[in-house]
Amino acid sequence: MVLLIYPPVSKPSEPPPGIAKLSGSLNNHSIEYKVLDANLEGLFYLLKILPDAEDAWTKRAFRNLSKNIDSLKYRGICKNFDRYKRAVMDINRLIEMAGKKSDIFMTLSDYKDSHLSPVKSKDLIKAAENPEINPFYTYFKVRFTELLEKHNISLIGFSLNYLSQALSTFAMIGFLKRFYPSIKLAIGGGLVTSWLRRPEGKNPFEGLIDYLVDGPGEHKLLSIMGKKPVEDNYIPDYSLLPMKDYLAPDIILPYSTSTGCYWNKCSFCPERAEKTPYKPIPADRVLWELNTLINTLKPYLIHLLDNAISPALLKEIIKNPLPVPWYGFTRIISHLTDIEFCMALKKSGCIMLKLGLESGSQNVLDYMQKGLSLEIASRVLKNLKKAGISTYIYLLFGTPGETLLDANKTREFIIKHAEEINFLNLAIFNMPIYGPEAVEFKTSNFYDGDLSLYTDFVHPKNWDRKTVRKYLERDFKRQSVIAEILKKTPPFFTSNHAPFFV
Repeated sequence: MVLLIYPPVSKPSEPPPGIAKLSGSLNNHSIEYKVLDANLEGLFYLLKILPDAEDAWTKRAFRNLSKNIDSLKYRGICKNFDRYKRAVMDINRLIEMAGKKSDIFMTLSDYKDSHLSPVKSKDLIKAAENPEINPFYTYFKVRFTELLEKHNISLIGFSLNYLSQALSTFAMIGFLKRFYPSIKLAIGGGLVTSWLRRPEGKNPFEGLIDYLVDGPGEHKLLSIMGKKPVEDNYIPDYSLLPMKDYLAPDIILPYSTSTGCYWNKCSFCPERAEKTPYKPIPADRVLWELNTLINTLKPYLIHLLDNAISPALLKEIIKNPLPVPWYGFTRIISHLTDIEFCMALKKSGCIMLKLGLESGSQNVLDYMQKGLSLEIASRVLKNLKKAGISTYIYLLFGTPGETLLDANKTREFIIKHAEEINFLNLAIFNMPIYGPEAVEFKTSNFYDGDLSLYTDFVHPKNWDRKTVRKYLERDFKRQSVIAEILKKTPPFFTSNHAPFFV
């Protein structure tokens, strides 16, 4: 039997799609398995432990925990953003207090250890050698023992996608190696794929982990279990995941229609640096799978996970509207300059689009090879507003081609289009350490670790991270209309909950 585990910490708002895809492949080959969302269970476990803190906020948060959890699962809370925000902040307060006991900064969406780094293999190994120092140890010790004593499990697979999951994943692995050494261990997921696609591509965890999986893991998992894959794609299976327990105002169904990015030209893109090929699932298959899952799971919202939903798929969804609202990330494409296309997209169920504008300076967009013009971006935003489709705009500051003047142009573009923008995500640029452009700049360690995926660099125009951060805090965020947009961002859950507030 196989046990599939999703480790803490990541946003507990929707089920892990990677685990569901693996489940689908195992179903197809009649392989017995169990799934464990240790992220959701682990966070809930910590929430129910009486915190040491005696301050009024923490005591109130613990007293109202059940009420706050229930309210976050009730769609009516979306009518009162202040009430929603208070519930989220109170729940997060308890998670923070639980982390402080172990000298860890922990939230509903993050995990940072003061002494161990997730980008150092030696620290990950240290986390495995000392699992009892992990704040989730008591939880997973009991939970793993319960599962492993009851079921004949021969392989355990971890879905490791984010740095915030890495140290807890290795703590779990260390426990399993110590007490159940005969069980084979495999880890895959987005973060592991990024590690393996570094030029050296070696496994720094020999003797600790039996299998490191690069890319989608369905075929590799079947191979480990002695089965030959019969399909390229397997319909995800969420039936063993606790769909109604996630912290969201209603059930969210995450679904990916492709891997990689169909554009794949943007400078400094991690996907491009890792040479991830674009592999879409055929549109008719996508629609069949989505409708099958919708009929089975009855979700309120579909979250399309693609790096960029292709224009071809958007057209197919317009022809075959989904019966529930959906949202996802797409490029700012010329199709969206057609108001009829946008109206049709709205009728297809589209409730929100995440758009990577990155900059309000045409010079910067051209430098980054974004393949879009500000004129088109302006028309797209106005059309989406008219069509009733909300927008979550992503901006990136501190790229090598940007100056203060360019940042100010971005500020003015956002102010000009504030009425058409519902949400904003502000990020400071990280340069992929092995991207083709990195050799053009003088670089230095961004994270001090052998598994680091990004590098610091000397900005050619003295627009360094410290200066950018100061600009964002003292100028950009203080613009009244921009501040109003930022206030609407759901804390910690950000874009995952944003569609409930449009």
